[in-house]
Amino acid sequence: MTTSNPTSPSAPAPIRVLLAEDQSMVREALAALLGLEPDIEVVAQVARGDEVVDAVRAHTPDVALLDIEMPGATGLEAAALLHVEFPDLKLVILTTFGRPGYLRRAMESGASAFLVKDAPAAQLAAAVRKVLAGEKVIDPALAAAALAEGADPLTDRERDVLREAADGATNAELAARLHLSQGTVRNYLSTAIQKLAARNRAEAVRIARDKGWL
Repeated sequence: MTTSNPTSPSAPAPIRVLLAEDQSMVREALAALLGLEPDIEVVAQVARGDEVVDAVRAHTPDVALLDIEMPGATGLEAAALLHVEFPDLKLVILTTFGRPGYLRRAMESGASAFLVKDAPAAQLAAAVRKVLAGEKVIDPALAAAALAEGADPLTDRERDVLREAADGATNAELAARLHLSQGTVRNYLSTAIQKLAARNRAEAVRIARDKGWL
Protein backbone atom coordinates (compact mmCIF):
# COMPACT_ATOMS: atom_id res chain seq x y z
CA MET A 1 0.00 0.00 0.00
CA THR A 2 1.39 3.39 -0.97
CA THR A 3 0.57 6.72 0.54
CA SER A 4 0.71 9.97 -1.36
CA ASN A 5 2.43 13.01 -0.02
CA PRO A 6 0.07 15.73 1.17
CA THR A 7 -0.27 18.58 -1.24
CA SER A 8 1.91 21.48 -0.19
CA PRO A 9 0.08 24.77 0.24
CA SER A 10 0.45 27.14 -2.68
CA ALA A 11 2.26 30.41 -2.20
CA PRO A 12 0.00 33.41 -1.59
CA ALA A 13 -0.66 35.64 -4.56
CA PRO A 14 1.65 38.66 -4.76
CA ILE A 15 0.39 42.08 -3.72
CA ARG A 16 -0.73 43.85 -6.89
CA VAL A 17 0.51 47.45 -7.02
CA LEU A 18 -0.32 50.36 -9.31
CA LEU A 19 2.32 53.09 -9.49
CA ALA A 20 1.36 56.64 -10.52
CA GLU A 21 4.30 59.01 -10.96
CA ASP A 22 4.87 61.57 -13.72
CA GLN A 23 8.68 61.48 -13.70
CA SER A 24 9.62 58.43 -15.76
CA MET A 25 13.02 57.86 -14.14
CA VAL A 26 11.55 57.96 -10.64
CA ARG A 27 8.61 55.77 -11.65
CA GLU A 28 10.82 53.16 -13.29
CA ALA A 29 13.22 53.14 -10.34
CA LEU A 30 10.38 52.63 -7.87
CA ALA A 31 8.91 49.88 -10.04
CA ALA A 32 12.28 48.13 -10.28
CA LEU A 33 12.86 48.32 -6.52
CA LEU A 34 9.40 47.03 -5.68
CA GLY A 35 9.79 44.32 -8.31
CA LEU A 36 12.69 42.90 -6.32
CA GLU A 37 10.30 42.06 -3.49
CA PRO A 38 9.10 38.45 -3.82
CA ASP A 39 5.58 39.22 -2.62
CA ILE A 40 4.94 42.43 -4.62
CA GLU A 41 4.07 42.79 -8.30
CA VAL A 42 3.78 46.16 -10.08
CA VAL A 43 0.86 45.50 -12.43
CA ALA A 44 0.45 49.01 -13.90
CA GLN A 45 2.28 52.31 -14.24
CA VAL A 46 0.77 55.67 -15.21
CA ALA A 47 2.24 59.13 -15.60
CA ARG A 48 -0.89 61.26 -15.19
CA GLY A 49 -3.37 61.70 -12.40
CA ASP A 50 -6.34 61.55 -14.76
CA GLU A 51 -5.25 58.08 -15.95
CA VAL A 52 -5.30 56.51 -12.49
CA VAL A 53 -8.98 55.55 -12.21
CA ASP A 54 -9.05 53.84 -15.63
CA ALA A 55 -5.83 51.98 -14.79
CA VAL A 56 -7.33 50.69 -11.54
CA ARG A 57 -10.42 49.50 -13.40
CA ALA A 58 -8.24 47.69 -15.95
CA HIS A 59 -5.65 46.11 -13.63
CA THR A 60 -7.46 45.70 -10.26
CA PRO A 61 -4.48 46.41 -7.97
CA ASP A 62 -4.56 45.85 -4.23
CA VAL A 63 -2.56 49.00 -3.50
CA ALA A 64 -2.16 52.26 -5.44
CA LEU A 65 0.98 54.34 -4.92
CA LEU A 66 0.17 57.92 -5.92
CA ASP A 67 2.53 60.85 -6.35
CA ILE A 68 0.95 64.15 -5.36
CA GLU A 69 2.24 66.37 -8.16
CA MET A 70 1.02 64.97 -11.50
CA PRO A 71 -0.49 66.48 -14.66
CA GLY A 72 -4.18 65.97 -15.30
CA ALA A 73 -5.04 65.57 -11.61
CA THR A 74 -3.09 65.51 -8.38
CA GLY A 75 -2.54 62.32 -6.46
CA LEU A 76 -4.85 63.70 -3.77
CA GLU A 77 -7.64 64.27 -6.29
CA ALA A 78 -7.12 60.79 -7.74
CA ALA A 79 -7.15 59.30 -4.24
CA ALA A 80 -10.48 60.92 -3.44
CA LEU A 81 -12.05 59.45 -6.60
CA LEU A 82 -10.58 56.01 -5.94
CA HIS A 83 -11.75 56.02 -2.34
CA VAL A 84 -15.35 56.43 -3.52
CA GLU A 85 -15.29 53.93 -6.41
CA PHE A 86 -12.93 51.35 -4.92
CA PRO A 87 -13.32 51.54 -1.12
CA ASP A 88 -11.28 48.36 -0.57
CA LEU A 89 -8.28 49.64 -2.54
CA LYS A 90 -5.43 50.76 -0.27
CA LEU A 91 -3.96 54.17 -1.10
CA VAL A 92 -0.38 55.25 -0.44
CA ILE A 93 0.55 58.88 -1.11
CA LEU A 94 4.14 59.66 -2.10
CA THR A 95 5.56 63.16 -2.13
CA THR A 96 8.79 65.02 -2.68
CA PHE A 97 7.56 67.85 -0.48
CA GLY A 98 6.83 67.06 3.16
CA ARG A 99 4.14 69.70 3.59
CA PRO A 100 1.89 69.26 6.64
CA GLY A 101 -1.24 70.29 4.76
CA TYR A 102 -0.70 67.50 2.26
CA LEU A 103 -0.83 64.95 5.04
CA ARG A 104 -4.18 66.18 6.30
CA ARG A 105 -5.62 66.24 2.79
CA ALA A 106 -4.26 62.76 2.08
CA MET A 107 -6.00 61.31 5.11
CA GLU A 108 -9.23 63.10 4.17
CA SER A 109 -8.93 61.54 0.69
CA GLY A 110 -8.89 58.04 2.13
CA ALA A 111 -5.15 57.36 2.06
CA SER A 112 -3.74 54.74 4.41
CA ALA A 113 -0.12 55.86 4.12
CA PHE A 114 1.83 59.05 3.48
CA LEU A 115 5.54 58.80 2.72
CA VAL A 116 8.28 60.95 1.24
CA LYS A 117 9.89 59.64 -1.94
CA ASP A 118 13.40 59.53 -0.54
CA ALA A 119 12.38 56.93 2.05
CA PRO A 120 14.36 53.66 1.77
CA ALA A 121 12.91 51.08 -0.63
CA ALA A 122 12.49 48.61 2.22
CA GLN A 123 10.32 51.15 4.06
CA LEU A 124 8.08 51.59 1.02
CA ALA A 125 7.70 47.83 0.57
CA ALA A 126 6.91 47.47 4.27
CA ALA A 127 4.28 50.21 3.97
CA VAL A 128 2.61 48.34 1.10
CA ARG A 129 2.36 45.22 3.25
CA LYS A 130 1.13 47.14 6.30
CA VAL A 131 -1.66 49.03 4.53
CA LEU A 132 -2.89 45.79 2.99
CA ALA A 133 -3.08 44.40 6.52
CA GLY A 134 -5.23 47.35 7.57
CA GLU A 135 -2.56 49.52 9.22
CA LYS A 136 -1.84 53.19 8.64
CA VAL A 137 1.70 54.32 7.87
CA ILE A 138 2.68 57.97 8.25
CA ASP A 139 6.13 59.50 8.13
CA PRO A 140 6.67 60.48 11.80
CA ALA A 141 8.34 63.81 10.98
CA LEU A 142 5.39 64.80 8.79
CA ALA A 143 2.91 63.73 11.45
CA ALA A 144 4.64 65.91 14.04
CA ALA A 145 4.77 68.87 11.63
CA ALA A 146 1.08 68.51 10.79
CA LEU A 147 0.13 68.57 14.46
CA ALA A 148 2.29 71.62 15.07
CA GLU A 149 0.92 73.45 12.03
CA GLY A 150 -2.72 73.22 12.94
CA ALA A 151 -5.74 73.00 10.68
CA ASP A 152 -6.10 74.68 7.31
CA PRO A 153 -7.99 77.94 7.97
CA LEU A 154 -9.17 78.36 4.37
CA THR A 155 -12.61 77.42 3.11
CA ASP A 156 -13.01 75.42 -0.11
CA ARG A 157 -14.02 78.55 -2.01
CA GLU A 158 -11.07 80.56 -0.67
CA ARG A 159 -8.75 77.79 -1.83
CA ASP A 160 -10.42 77.77 -5.25
CA VAL A 161 -9.91 81.51 -5.66
CA LEU A 162 -6.29 81.40 -4.51
CA ARG A 163 -5.55 78.46 -6.80
CA GLU A 164 -6.96 80.32 -9.79
CA ALA A 165 -5.16 83.52 -8.77
CA ALA A 166 -1.77 81.80 -8.85
CA ASP A 167 -1.19 82.68 -12.51
CA GLY A 168 -1.79 86.39 -11.92
CA ALA A 169 -5.37 86.49 -13.23
CA THR A 170 -7.36 89.66 -12.68
CA ASN A 171 -10.47 89.74 -10.51
CA ALA A 172 -12.59 89.87 -13.67
CA GLU A 173 -10.87 86.76 -15.03
CA LEU A 174 -11.24 84.97 -11.71
CA ALA A 175 -14.93 85.86 -11.58
CA ALA A 176 -15.48 84.46 -15.09
CA ARG A 177 -13.58 81.24 -14.36
CA LEU A 178 -15.34 80.57 -11.08
CA HIS A 179 -18.78 81.91 -12.08
CA LEU A 180 -18.75 84.45 -9.27
CA SER A 181 -19.19 88.21 -9.12
CA GLN A 182 -16.07 90.35 -8.94
CA GLY A 183 -17.15 91.60 -5.53
CA THR A 184 -17.39 88.03 -4.23
CA VAL A 185 -13.94 87.26 -5.62
CA ARG A 186 -12.51 90.33 -3.89
CA ASN A 187 -14.09 89.25 -0.61
CA TYR A 188 -12.69 85.72 -0.83
CA LEU A 189 -9.22 87.03 -1.67
CA SER A 190 -9.30 89.59 1.13
CA THR A 191 -10.39 87.00 3.69
CA ALA A 192 -7.76 84.50 2.55
CA ILE A 193 -5.02 87.12 2.68
CA GLN A 194 -6.09 88.10 6.19
CA LYS A 195 -6.26 84.50 7.44
CA LEU A 196 -2.76 83.78 6.12
CA ALA A 197 -1.31 87.04 7.44
CA ALA A 198 -0.09 87.79 3.92
CA ARG A 199 0.62 91.18 2.39
CA ASN A 200 -1.02 90.43 -0.96
CA ARG A 201 -2.56 87.66 -3.03
CA ALA A 202 0.78 86.46 -4.40
CA GLU A 203 2.14 85.98 -0.90
CA ALA A 204 -1.10 84.29 0.17
CA VAL A 205 -0.73 81.80 -2.69
CA ARG A 206 2.89 81.11 -1.74
CA ILE A 207 2.07 80.59 1.94
CA ALA A 208 -0.86 78.28 1.16
CA ARG A 209 1.26 76.24 -1.26
CA ASP A 210 4.18 75.97 1.15
CA LYS A 211 1.86 74.60 3.80
CA GLY A 212 0.25 72.14 1.39
CA TRP A 213 -3.18 73.75 1.50
CA LEU A 214 -3.39 74.27 -2.28
